Amino acid sequence: MQIGHAQLTAQLRRGLAPLYVVHGDEPLLVQEAADAIRAAARAAGHSERTVYTVAGAHTDWSAILAAGSALSLFADKRLIEVRIPSGKPGKDGALALQRLAESAAAAADTVTLVLLPRLDAATLKSPWFAALQAHGVTVRVDPIARAQLPTWIAQRLQAQGQHVAAGEEGQRTLAFLVDRVEGNLLAAHQEIAKLGLLYPPGELSFEQVRAAVLDVARYDPFGLPEAMLDGAVARVQRMLDGLRAEGVAPVPVHWALAEEVRALHRVRLALDQGQPMPLALREARVWGARERRYERLLPRLRSAQTGRWLVEAQAVDGIVKGLTAPDWPADPWQALHRLAVGVALACASAGA
Repeated sequence: MQIGHAQLTAQLRRGLAPLYVVHGDEPLLVQEAADAIRAAARAAGHSERTVYTVAGAHTDWSAILAAGSALSLFADKRLIEVRIPSGKPGKDGALALQRLAESAAAAADTVTLVLLPRLDAATLKSPWFAALQAHGVTVRVDPIARAQLPTWIAQRLQAQGQHVAAGEEGQRTLAFLVDRVEGNLLAAHQEIAKLGLLYPPGELSFEQVRAAVLDVARYDPFGLPEAMLDGAVARVQRMLDGLRAEGVAPVPVHWALAEEVRALHRVRLALDQGQPMPLALREARVWGARERRYERLLPRLRSAQTGRWLVEAQAVDGIVKGLTAPDWPADPWQALHRLAVGVALACASAGA
């Protein structure tokens, strides 16, 4: 059975399963999910905990398998934790995990917890992961998208007895928090906890939050095109400044922007040739949230405009590799700024 991170608490209330698998790349949420399972296991009498960390081909899988069937020396019930940081157990590990899944389901006095990073599509379809999912509860931990952050922050504040003001002022406060902690959920958790220590339960004003919260945002180059398509000019500028301050090389930042511009132009040309929007998007490998942005923007963009962006992206490609281009700044970050902000301004106008 597969559930999301938000459904785990309800599942644990219904009863403790003999096998849990937690996988994802958001450290805070993975840690909280694992802690919730450990707490439920302790409450059910599983007071002895044994941890195994899988480290490549040298892992002794026989010891892990034997642990599930061995009698406890110190407690009637146990929790066995298997950590696989790479997400790749290897051939022997894959067979061992299938056996572990079968034996864990039949062990009444043992709870098994398997911790994995984010898994690719091929791994999710592998026989060993299918066996774990068939015999236990798999908890998929997805990152919190920026659009979901205000709600997530408000829920965390409410859990510690605090809330922002109603209406526009509260939205402004949440937006300020989102800008300061985006891409760094662990730091977001720490900043929210700090608000709980600094101020009493009740309503938090914007000034209180602004005085207390540090700028701990961390940006991913591949999140920049999303802000650009949304026409969020200020966010684009902030992300570029943040990426530069973090020491990110300009080349991957340009690659992310150029790929988006290339896809926009490809789909726009396909629409000009009479292709229906769904087919053009599918051929350009555009789906999910990107698909909705394209459907909103492309009817208001023209191929001459997207073609000009493509030419500009080619000029910036040379700049980030040490070349110069007429009428363009020589500094790679200034060139990236000009390209991204120009597209964002046009997308803001088209979206409106």
